[in-house]
Amino acid sequence: MALAAVLLAIPVVVLLWVPHYARVEPRLFGFPFFFWYQFLWVFLCSAMTYAAFRLTLSARGKTSHEAGEDR
Repeated sequence: MALAAVLLAIPVVVLLWVPHYARVEPRLFGFPFFFWYQFLWVFLCSAMTYAAFRLTLSARGKTSHEAGEDR
């Protein structure tokens, strides 16, 4: 469960650390670093959230199929 919490905290901490990515260079396909870096984190955050979800399910001893039956 602690690893799941770390996976959820990473995007929050990284994206709140604005001086790290508040710049123009390097550009990617003409887009300033600020924009493509934030867009990259959309996908990274999704992957980390999914990984945290799977870790939480495995810690509870359920598969994803069984988790849907609780509804």
